Amino acid sequence: MSTWILWLTAISTFLVIYHHLGYPLLLKVLVRCIPSSLSSTPMTRGYNSSKADEELPSVAILMPAFNEAQWIADKIRNLATLDYPNNKLRIVLACDGCSDDTANIARETLNETSCQHLDLTVIEYTVNEGKVAVINKSMALINEDIVAMSDISSLISIDALLIAAMHFADPKIGVVNSRYHLLEPTEGEKKYWDYQCALQHREAKMGATLGAHGALYLMRRELFTPLAADTINDDFVLPMSIVAQGYRGTVDDTICAVELEPTNADQDFKRRLRIGAGNYQQMVRLAALLNPKYRGVAFTFASGKALRVVMPFLMLIALMGWLWLAQFHVLFLMGAAAQVVAYALVAFIKFLKITPKNPMLATLCYLVSGHTANMIGTLRYIVGLEAGRWQRV
Repeated sequence: MSTWILWLTAISTFLVIYHHLGYPLLLKVLVRCIPSSLSSTPMTRGYNSSKADEELPSVAILMPAFNEAQWIADKIRNLATLDYPNNKLRIVLACDGCSDDTANIARETLNETSCQHLDLTVIEYTVNEGKVAVINKSMALINEDIVAMSDISSLISIDALLIAAMHFADPKIGVVNSRYHLLEPTEGEKKYWDYQCALQHREAKMGATLGAHGALYLMRRELFTPLAADTINDDFVLPMSIVAQGYRGTVDDTICAVELEPTNADQDFKRRLRIGAGNYQQMVRLAALLNPKYRGVAFTFASGKALRVVMPFLMLIALMGWLWLAQFHVLFLMGAAAQVVAYALVAFIKFLKITPKNPMLATLCYLVSGHTANMIGTLRYIVGLEAGRWQRV
């Protein structure tokens, strides 16, 4: 038996188990030792003006848009329901070379009685340059204290800005993230996002939040630095660039963003290909955050994001190692067989485009499919096939 193969298999297997099970359990134990911080009970404003409004920060909601005619009217109506002082809130819709009626529909919706109080600026860039270019150009036109980034197809809870303002009262907070919800998730998506939200909540409690979700996150305007033009996962790189400046990010489960746009399996896989490429890019460009001086952030970044990039490769190494070791002991044979059966089952289900009803099987399929997309996306980025421009999938 080759010793180096045994060690390589053991290390790969350990890291696979640690990333999926050990890290979440370790976080769960660690956060029990940390006292609760800010309560997320919102200020009771009830749409009524008061002297307390004068203390609230000014907020700009920036919405980069590319052909969002289907959702823009509902988004503006949603923003019209937000409980925040009118003189403290501005909305910026930045259309990135849209070829549909996104801008015109936005202006028409603004004429509705329930939306006329909104301070909405519509910017129409004639050339489609990509989301990152839109963010960089539009941020130069924003002077409010806080900037909320939000996808057009997501709806925001009515007290989201009030709750976020409470967090920004702490000068050490640089980023506030919301809880992400899918309106109509599949069983696999639901399990995955419940898992991710639990991780995110525990990381936040440790003061080591990683990134954000484009559906809704907020940041201090003064901390924004322009993004590199080829940035893929802007909603991770931008918040983490603020953390790298010495500020903290946090998550509040009572700030909700609900994604309206459903995706099928093919669309989800394409989206995760791009995220996989972005994960590799951000690991390389934000490698400095692995420095122990960042303490909790270094720990969560290494355990969560960095390991996620290499996870599909570790899973392959573990599989090949167990297959080779199977000739020496029945336990190795059983372990190898279990992995082969699991992966073959997922491949069979995906090939036949079956939707699993069993929750555990649905989760397994979503997990393996995600790691597959992650691996392909990483390889595509390495060989130069992934660009930084957004694409509708």
